[in-house]
Amino acid sequence: MAISTRTIILIIFVLVSLASDSLAQNCSNYTFPSNQVFSSCSDLPVLDAHLHWNYIPSTKRIQIAYRAAQNSTGWIAWAINPTGLTMVGSQALVAFRNSNGSMTAYTTQVTSYNPSMQPQALSFPVSNISATYTNNEMTIFAMVGPLGNGTTFNHVWQAGNSISDDIPQSHPMAGPNTQSIGKLSFL
Repeated sequence: MAISTRTIILIIFVLVSLASDSLAQNCSNYTFPSNQVFSSCSDLPVLDAHLHWNYIPSTKRIQIAYRAAQNSTGWIAWAINPTGLTMVGSQALVAFRNSNGSMTAYTTQVTSYNPSMQPQALSFPVSNISATYTNNEMTIFAMVGPLGNGTTFNHVWQAGNSISDDIPQSHPMAGPNTQSIGKLSFL
């Protein structure tokens, strides 16, 4: 059975498109629309998420960009947990599109499995926090720290599908949403 030239071209086009899409999601070759440059990055294992950072040893501060696939009605969060590898105890940076259509980013503490998700100060400084939404991807930008004497931290990341009265609502409690924890060295 002969395969037409048109079929072969279509197959090649589909394969190249799939390869391009997977490369675009890799953190090491990602270009930020604002041309920001980060010296380090990690493709996180779940929730189609990526963390980019610049560690500044002299100040023990970290410039971060956390980005994750998300629809316009959902939310994302990235956090450091100074006390353990769990969601509870996390010091979080949260972003979502609010009711007026603009992106909102703020900090909050995750003190239980049913946190308020209201804006709150963290146990460490966070400045220059902002967020963007482009091509079904949300990104949180911030300067974090100083974080003390360490360079390796517990971190967690999360995504949820709904916002109510400009407050992120609970995320799924199974699958990838319960696997989004790890240790991260900023060096």
